[in-house]
Amino acid sequence: MALNTVSSDRLATNVKTSNLGTELKKKVGQNKNIIINGAMNVAQRGTSSTGLGASAGYFTLDRYRTTFNATAGRVTMEQVADVHDGFANALKFSCTTADTSVAAGEYFMLQQKIEGQDLQQLKKGSSDAEEFTVSFYVKGNASATYVVEMFDLDNNRQISKTFSVTTNWTRVELTFPGDTTGAFDDDNAASLQLAIWLHAGSTYSSGTLNSSAFAANTNANRAVGISSIFDSTARTFFITGLQLEVGSVATDFEHRSFAQELALCQRYFEKSFAYSYAPVQNESVSVGYYFMKSEGSQLRSNNIFFKVPKRGNPTMTYFNPYAANANARLPFSSTDLAGIATNTAGENWFSFHSSDNSPSPTLVHLQWTANAEL
Repeated sequence: MALNTVSSDRLATNVKTSNLGTELKKKVGQNKNIIINGAMNVAQRGTSSTGLGASAGYFTLDRYRTTFNATAGRVTMEQVADVHDGFANALKFSCTTADTSVAAGEYFMLQQKIEGQDLQQLKKGSSDAEEFTVSFYVKGNASATYVVEMFDLDNNRQISKTFSVTTNWTRVELTFPGDTTGAFDDDNAASLQLAIWLHAGSTYSSGTLNSSAFAANTNANRAVGISSIFDSTARTFFITGLQLEVGSVATDFEHRSFAQELALCQRYFEKSFAYSYAPVQNESVSVGYYFMKSEGSQLRSNNIFFKVPKRGNPTMTYFNPYAANANARLPFSSTDLAGIATNTAGENWFSFHSSDNSPSPTLVHLQWTANAEL
């Protein structure tokens, strides 16, 4: 009896088909990652900020907001070099002041807020709402449990899932169900907040974790089962490779070029001086030169155009390159032009003026930042 045979071409086809899932996982589309700066490469504001815990804000890595409430704990936030799995950088928190007497209303979260117009592919609020997956790499100084929360800011709905941290880098993959209730607004306002809870009092941790489906927010169900980064000054938390994508599979991280990532970040924050300098008065060597013209009782600049259009009209902050004040410096002198303020700030450009019109129209040395964060 003749044995059945399989041609080499057919065998090769079968092998290729069996590897199709793996190949698709590696190669699936561009721009799949909804998160900006997921590889923790861009840090326009600086690479380290100490004593955080009293107020919320954007302090180091672009697009990552820290928010605190009522805690005595303090952390240092850093961009650190930690090479592994194709990543050169990570975000690191180090506890510098412990808080072991936790009041009910305390919390500490790391957040990224996402515009509604960038979320329409999730089809939220429709009968065919899509699942989505969040993945990232984490490690710490000891084993701990923290929480990833997805909060629908448009409809006050949320879902949370716990994840574990060890002393080795591990990849966390969390799939969230689609939500057929409450569509995201199609605009430039914050619609979805990805939050990593690192500390929570009983107001946010005393219920039952809402982990199976989006639901109307109940604070007690948001961070149940959480450890605290403030339980010891030895505590650390590292994260990199953060990705949010449509579907139930965590695919390989989408690495974008530094130039692409920087431009995405500059939609929310831009500065006039060198990337390697933090926006601190009298600490940057890069200088802007802008022509001032008389306009009534003011000296007013010509329009200055941003490198990247902003999410919305930004808040402008001004810095004197030569002194710790918010003035401009007249060239070839030690005299400042005082009273610098924004005249107009739009998505594409801004202008500023000075209340001091004593000099004739001239060049000035000035630095600035434009903030259009969510």
